[in-house]
Amino acid sequence: MASAETIDLGRLALRPGDGRRVELDLVVEGIELAGQDYSLVPNPVAARLDISRTASGHAIRLTFSGTVAGPCMRCLGPAEVEVDVEAREVDQRGAEDEELRSPYVEDEVLDVGALAHDALALALPQQLLCRPDCAGLCPVCGESLNDAEPGAHDHPSEPDPRFAKLRELLD
Repeated sequence: MASAETIDLGRLALRPGDGRRVELDLVVEGIELAGQDYSLVPNPVAARLDISRTASGHAIRLTFSGTVAGPCMRCLGPAEVEVDVEAREVDQRGAEDEELRSPYVEDEVLDVGALAHDALALALPQQLLCRPDCAGLCPVCGESLNDAEPGAHDHPSEPDPRFAKLRELLD
């Protein structure tokens, strides 16, 4: 396996219709969500990059799998989520349409690290949870509700002082 963060597509010397598969150990930069850091384990990760030459550019496919580790989005405990990442890019040199130009290719150099980082962010579930039924934190005392006994967090609430006049009408 090769190890690289960028790949010079021009040095592959592919002709239209040709393709090349590159196996590489890829370091994927962590992701920050809502001020919390999430990282890919293992890192570097074994990745596969398929590059095909088109008539006027390249078609690119990147795949890798791993575990994203960081705090649970409900209870802040440790969470790990398995992810399978697949990203496809097209880069047609000289194309006026932005859809045909990849932001990861500049002067025929593919920034594999940036592509992997963004693809990982898109592959994440909407919520990274420690378990599917995570109950989160108590809104009053902030303790985890995951292992709490039923009724343990039924905190008495004080009446809202803004409604005092309305309560007087009920009396």
